[in-house]
Amino acid sequence: MTSLQLADHFDRQNIVARIISGGLLALGALAAVSAFGFDAPIWKAPFLMMITVGGVVLSIEWSTMTAQVPDWRVMCVSSVAVLAVILIAFAGRFAEAAGGVVVGALASSAMASAARARAMDTAYGVIYIAPACLALMWLIQTPQGPGWTLMLFAATWTADIAAFVFGNIIKGPKLWPRFSPNKTWAGFIAGLLGATLASLAVAAAFMRLSLLGAGVIGFAGGLATMAGDLWESMLKRRYGVKDSGDLIPGHGGLLDRVDGLMFAVMVFAVARLFVQLRWAH
Repeated sequence: MTSLQLADHFDRQNIVARIISGGLLALGALAAVSAFGFDAPIWKAPFLMMITVGGVVLSIEWSTMTAQVPDWRVMCVSSVAVLAVILIAFAGRFAEAAGGVVVGALASSAMASAARARAMDTAYGVIYIAPACLALMWLIQTPQGPGWTLMLFAATWTADIAAFVFGNIIKGPKLWPRFSPNKTWAGFIAGLLGATLASLAVAAAFMRLSLLGAGVIGFAGGLATMAGDLWESMLKRRYGVKDSGDLIPGHGGLLDRVDGLMFAVMVFAVARLFVQLRWAH
C-alpha cells in the first residue's frame, strides 16, 4: 500500500496515474483469480505467472533498496529463492515450500557475505517476501480459495483507497509521525471500516461464510494492511529511500503497492486454516 499523502490539494496528474495504473493491476489480478477457479490446469497459469513475476520483482526491488550498490549475484540468488518457494507451493508441497524459505534465506545470506553485501538484510528480504507468496498460493488452492483470495484483495484494496481518500479529505491528527508523517488517524479508521465492509460484501455475494466471521476477518485484515504499510514506511526510512522503485506510475515500486497485502495475506491464511479445521470437525 502506498504512502497516504497528506496535502492541501490533490496532485491531479499523480491521482490520474494512480487510478489508471491501479485499475489495470486490479483488473489483471481479478482475472487471474477468477481463472484459477476453473478445473483445467491452463486456467491456473495466469495466477502462477502473476505471483512468480511479482515475487521476482519484489526481490529485485528489495535488493536495490537495501544495497548502496546492488550486486547482481545477490539479486539473482534471492530471486531464485523466492521463485522456488512459489513453484513448490504451486505444486501443493507446502511443508517443503516453508522449508525452502529457510534454505533460501540462508543461501541468499551466504551469497551476500561472499559479495561483501548486507547478509542480514538480504536474508530478511527472502523471509519478508517468500512467506507471503507461499500463503497466497496456499490460500487460493483451498476449498473456495478464489473466493477467499478475492475477499483478501477486496479488503486490502478498499483499506488502501479509503485510507488515502479520507486521510486527505479529513486530515486531522497524524497516526505515527516519527516513521510515516503523512498518515492520519482518520485514514486509519476509514481503512479499517473499508476493509470490513469489503469483506462483508464479498462473503455475502460469493462465499459460504458467516457475515460475522467475514467482518472479523476483514477488520483483522485491515489492521494487518495498515501494519504492513507502516512497516514498509519504517524500512524505507531506515534505508533512506522515498519509494521502493518507480515501476508503477503514481504508486512507486511494486513493494509500495503490496506492502499491506503481504501482511494481510498471513491473517487471511490463518483465518482460512481456522475455518477449514472447524469444518473438519
